[in-house]
Amino acid sequence: MAEEALSEKARRIQELAVQAAPCPACDLAQSRTKVVFGDGNADSPLMLIGEGPGANEDATGLPFVGRAGKLLDECLREAGMLRKHVYITNVVKCRPTLEEMGKIKNRPPRADEIGVCVPLWLEKQIAVIQPSVILCLGAPAANTIIHRNFKMTQERGQWFESKYARYAMAALHPAYILRQEGDAYAQSRQLLIDDLIAARDKAKQAKSEPKMTLF
Repeated sequence: MAEEALSEKARRIQELAVQAAPCPACDLAQSRTKVVFGDGNADSPLMLIGEGPGANEDATGLPFVGRAGKLLDECLREAGMLRKHVYITNVVKCRPTLEEMGKIKNRPPRADEIGVCVPLWLEKQIAVIQPSVILCLGAPAANTIIHRNFKMTQERGQWFESKYARYAMAALHPAYILRQEGDAYAQSRQLLIDDLIAARDKAKQAKSEPKMTLF
């Protein structure tokens, strides 16, 4: 896409991504391959936020491109959307890893890593995009966006107010769904589709409401 064709929000997000690419702010910079900043439509009223990138994302620089990403794309389609209709990112922009038995594995980001990355990059993304609706994929994202000690089994699918958006909700992370089998997999997958539909509809509803200033 030519630069002159970019919207103002898309241009500003692109500038932030360029600034983030060499980010040295935490220890994750030492092991990452690429910063995984975000992907999708910067003008969308709907923002999807996961926990952090994995191996495929680290290699490509794009969020949700592995097996979990494929499942997310499928569920988006079944909810009447494509990736280009939403903006997708993570709480932290670099892959958190650990070494076990000679293998590099994913791990949850530490509180200090989240504490650096959220104000430095995530809050700036949100300030530019100003989403009406944020859908958190997984409890770790909900802990950051909605409230601490978020209980996915009790609070999934409920709407909350957030300082980051007028409406915020949490859905099951696609990686969690992939670990289920049989009926549990089918039911979990359908829950994600249902939550994506609810988020889509809430974003449409919010268009007719007074604008909320986030930052």
